[in-house]
Amino acid sequence: MTELLFPLGGRRAWAVWGTAVVTYLVTVLHRGSMSVAGLQAAERFDISASALASFTVVQLTVYAAMQVPVGILLDRYGSKRLLITASVLLFVAQSAFSLVESYPAALAARAVLGVGDALVFISVLRVVMSWFPALRQPVMSQATGMLGGIGAIVSTVPMAAAFHHVGWTGTFAGAAVLSLVTGLAVLFLIKDTPYDEPLHRAKQSLGEVRRNLRRAWREPGTRLGLWTHFTTSFSGSTFSLLWGYPFLVRGEGVAPSTAAAMLILPVLAGLFYGPVVGRYAARFPFYRSWIVLAVIAGAALMWTVVLLWPGQAPMPVLLLLIVVQAAGGPGSMLGLDYARTFNPATRFGAANGMVNTGGFIATLICIGMVGILLDASSGGAPQTITDFKWALTFQYVLWGIGTVQILRYRRKARATLARYNPEIYEALRANQVVPLKDDTSQQHSVADKVLTSAR
Repeated sequence: MTELLFPLGGRRAWAVWGTAVVTYLVTVLHRGSMSVAGLQAAERFDISASALASFTVVQLTVYAAMQVPVGILLDRYGSKRLLITASVLLFVAQSAFSLVESYPAALAARAVLGVGDALVFISVLRVVMSWFPALRQPVMSQATGMLGGIGAIVSTVPMAAAFHHVGWTGTFAGAAVLSLVTGLAVLFLIKDTPYDEPLHRAKQSLGEVRRNLRRAWREPGTRLGLWTHFTTSFSGSTFSLLWGYPFLVRGEGVAPSTAAAMLILPVLAGLFYGPVVGRYAARFPFYRSWIVLAVIAGAALMWTVVLLWPGQAPMPVLLLLIVVQAAGGPGSMLGLDYARTFNPATRFGAANGMVNTGGFIATLICIGMVGILLDASSGGAPQTITDFKWALTFQYVLWGIGTVQILRYRRKARATLARYNPEIYEALRANQVVPLKDDTSQQHSVADKVLTSAR
């Protein structure tokens, strides 16, 4: 019989989680390393705005494409092996990016970075699920995202200062070394579970893997999570990963050092949003979608104010925009919380992988389209505030699509759960989360299949 060696939520749990979070923090640093390097990259590789956007688009495309395969690997091999592999890939990618001088080679390096990045986040969430009690998992998940966001701080002002003092190669090579350090920490400090038996996963046939994926995908709660992640996170990610800095500097006339400092604000705002959203999700799981819709409405409202402002917006308005849209990060975590609520532990990796593709697909679409629209509007001339405003209106297309899908799958998820698992549905309405077992989940998935065939 498997015995619990370490108490859930005890000291060892905090040590394992802390190591995983530091690994995620360094990964976020790598992911956002283009945030203040965009102008230097354009000069180094002599490329246009759309070509510059392709660095982040390629990185995020690979990330999104890897999420479902990574979920399958996570269910089989556990967090530790995937985090070690990620550290090696991130070291290789950033080392190569620090040295290459051709545009195609740089794109290849960002693609490898996307693979390494894809392995990390849901592996860290698996650590939370394995080492902490169910009632604390929403708050711990929010804390994971919040503390990982410190990497975004390091990728702004400190990296901008590093570019000034040690140049392109020194900055990216130094960032690469950090992944070697975290890889060693994972090797010696992380254990997949607090139980006495190591993680062993039975080998699954290709047919079994496909059936498992189909069950996760047919679950309306999984799709609700995907569209939640899609709609809440892309605006802030587009701003912080690439276009925020050029928009502020070239469009709004903000000084480069001030613009870099402003990119820290989303992380600081997340220190407030994260705990609030986590506690709300833990206390009122049935009403999580209301905070999702509020996050979307807030971001759309503030962008409307900025885009309609005559000429350049004043600094207080820009600061309020950044702070309000920062709620998208904690809001997107609720999508992953839906995956946990509506799927059993045996499918956690696959379902979370599907959900986690949402925001990154939306972000890469938005980043790419903003670059294309900027080039079309400017005609090759230096971009103006009008060019940026025109390009950034594309966000409303994604907000509209995503909001419609959230409302659609919220209804389906609730209806399916109420019809085929009424006890679990009533518990959820009473703001109690009852984990799905494999047998109930299969029944739940069959219910979705019936609804799908009836449409």
